[in-house]
Amino acid sequence: MNRYKEIKDKIKRKYKLLPKNQRNVAHYILNNFDKIPFINVHELSVATNVSVASIVRFSQRTGYKGFSELRNEIIKSLQKELYKKENIFQLGKKNIKQDILTEVANLDMKNINESLNLIDRDTFNYIINKISTSGKVYTVGLGISYLLAEILSYQLTQVGISSSVLNHSHAIFNEQILFIKPKDLLIVFSFPPFSKETIEAAEYAKKRKIEVFAITNNPASPVTFIARSNLIIKSENMLYTNSFSAISVLINAIATACAIKNKRLAKNFQKNAEEIMINQDLIMRES
Repeated sequence: MNRYKEIKDKIKRKYKLLPKNQRNVAHYILNNFDKIPFINVHELSVATNVSVASIVRFSQRTGYKGFSELRNEIIKSLQKELYKKENIFQLGKKNIKQDILTEVANLDMKNINESLNLIDRDTFNYIINKISTSGKVYTVGLGISYLLAEILSYQLTQVGISSSVLNHSHAIFNEQILFIKPKDLLIVFSFPPFSKETIEAAEYAKKRKIEVFAITNNPASPVTFIARSNLIIKSENMLYTNSFSAISVLINAIATACAIKNKRLAKNFQKNAEEIMINQDLIMRES
């Protein structure tokens, strides 16, 4: 595990055990990780409305002698991350504002670029391995997150992976989770406004020893403290809704990576699916 992710995981593991004021510190650090090297303990105290003494105690609870040691570790971790990010291809260029289409496109490219930097490749590969070896993949979400969960489930089935989305209909999520087996896994989509029912579904699945992964836009969103691993994706939009651009790239990347990992399974599924469609006269061919 790289140092960058290790520090965040340390904070998340302790989060529920922290008093409310120290949770504020944890939340601020997780959401402003790259700013921490440039502020001192007094500035952090003002930003979080938490006393210096409480910040020191928070640092000690998370495994450091004090805030200075925690900040130094964050500095070292960010230095390594910046070195890795220098090699990541950046899409798009800074353009002068022209029209709404250009502005929206530029914001979406910014979401994709920032997501490329945010997503830890070891975490991504770990999740791909788990998806490829699981009994069945279940996806869940509410609102727009339900549509995203449905798309991922569809994409996975198209590469030969058994997948199903939890429906928000006659049965609540927790009732449907009763049918998920320990060898299966649950992928949770959670974007603002965060659904309480989705979070409860993640908690219930974890309680039943089912591995939970999350796709969300914030390293300190509620589901990140429940999931085994998280993929953080930017979804900023000019409207009050979430942008789908970077999320769509991630979904496509997950399905593609799974297909590459098990080419034979993906090809066999495509071949069999095509035969079914031909037999049902659903594909028109040139004579």
